[in-house]
Amino acid sequence: MLPSDLPAPAGALHRTDTAERGSFAVARCSCGWSGPARRSRERARSDARAHSPEGGTLPEG
Repeated sequence: MLPSDLPAPAGALHRTDTAERGSFAVARCSCGWSGPARRSRERARSDARAHSPEGGTLPEG
């Protein structure tokens, strides 16, 4: 299991967003977690939602 596959630690504040790296999008979190690089922005957003226990605070777009 990769660190990016792990769920968010309970009790921690999680603010997720996505970042562009060339032609890839990466989900990031305020706790230091980051997901795998994705060509699809929607997949990166899904990674962020899956990481955050409360569904994240990811802005659309």
